Amino acid sequence: MSRVELVGPDQAPLLARAYYPEEGQASPIVRALAQVPELLEVAMPFIARVFGPTSVDLRTKEIVVLRVSAINGCRYCVDAHTVAAWDAGLTQAETAALRGPVAGFSTAEEALVAFCDAFCNTPAPVPEDVMRCFRTHFAEHAIVELSLLAGATAMLNRFCTALELPTTPATRARLEAAM
Repeated sequence: MSRVELVGPDQAPLLARAYYPEEGQASPIVRALAQVPELLEVAMPFIARVFGPTSVDLRTKEIVVLRVSAINGCRYCVDAHTVAAWDAGLTQAETAALRGPVAGFSTAEEALVAFCDAFCNTPAPVPEDVMRCFRTHFAEHAIVELSLLAGATAMLNRFCTALELPTTPATRARLEAAM
């Protein structure tokens, strides 16, 4: 049960209605942010841009989102992005590995996971040895983008965890079907 009312389409303020799909249900993030539509109008385009299509491929992005979410213990984001990672081409074994000790990834993906671990677990800058390895596999623009993605994920992890946002029924069904 969410700690705030998740606004349904019937109660959505006028400024929030554009974020509710014609068919289906808006995400719990949208439904929570609809409480403050002026923030919804800013947050959702930012989230869509950072998490959406860019020069960094979706598989790489989902590795970051799932690993950061797992480290931060965000049940909502782990559930949602396990399914999104499958859609991006990760296997069930790979998504499981991103929630624990990592094995079975390419050298570049292991460097990415090490970056995510340091990003989340170090209150100081990411250690130079981790950055050096990360730089051997990713261009400067990708490093900037993946750093922003990790930070945006951590912010959403705290938001979703603090408000105890529920996993959607569609996501829950896909997770249960995979078991």
